[in-house]
Amino acid sequence: MKRIVTLQDISCVGRCSITVALPVISAMGVECGILPTAVLSTHTMFHSFTCKDLSDQIEPVADAWEREQIGFDGIYTGYLASAGQCEQVCRFFDRFSTPDNLVLVDPAMADNGRLYPAFDAGFPAEMAKVCAKADVILPNITEACLLTGTPYRESYDESYIRGLLEKLLRLGCKTAAITGVSFEAGKLGVVYQDRDGHYFTYFTRHCPQSFHGTGDLYSATVLGGLMRGLTLGDSLSLAADYVVDCIEATAADQDARWYGVGFESQIPTLCAMLDKRLAEKE
Repeated sequence: MKRIVTLQDISCVGRCSITVALPVISAMGVECGILPTAVLSTHTMFHSFTCKDLSDQIEPVADAWEREQIGFDGIYTGYLASAGQCEQVCRFFDRFSTPDNLVLVDPAMADNGRLYPAFDAGFPAEMAKVCAKADVILPNITEACLLTGTPYRESYDESYIRGLLEKLLRLGCKTAAITGVSFEAGKLGVVYQDRDGHYFTYFTRHCPQSFHGTGDLYSATVLGGLMRGLTLGDSLSLAADYVVDCIEATAADQDARWYGVGFESQIPTLCAMLDKRLAEKE
């Protein structure tokens, strides 16, 4: 069984970050280690929350793992709470990334044309240093613009997105994927390009509903697929289909909470979709 580690926060209530990544990646048949960057009572969309920064624990935990010669087949980062944590994660990559493992970065810092409230204007430059060390990065359009200094557009065409991909690759990552892309009404999906110029697109239904944590759910599913041996394209499409299923299931539930997508009920569907794709590879 492959083993990965994810570095991001724990929101004790509200489906996001580690509370999404751990069950989803585990259900996909991959061991999921965690290195929490902070513990929050809830995610930050709640009106009131507590937050305990765990920056002082990142390097001691890494030291302990290094003494025990613990290695990982994949390293996955999500929400990082500060520029200092970006520096710590870069050092973690230097210690634990190898030619044989995979580093995936979700630069979770912005959406809808603006940074999350916790970050200042200098944060994207620090996150760009994290992205530079990644094999795969998964920004949304807003994050791609901030990482590359590109003006954000609500209306765009394919050439604009391809230009963003080229700029993202110049940061230093091996492959750049942009999520939340739409080239026609009613369709939403993902595009990626790698250093060799390979270009990929996948689109599915555009759900009108919006739920917190779908980006975390998407990234975790992508990494799980890659660790199980799917191609990046298959992993991206699997994640897109799963997230849509979860959004639609949550929207249909009259008791659904506003603070997170109900992914739990759809885990059997995810496992079935994964098994089908793996069987098709044989």
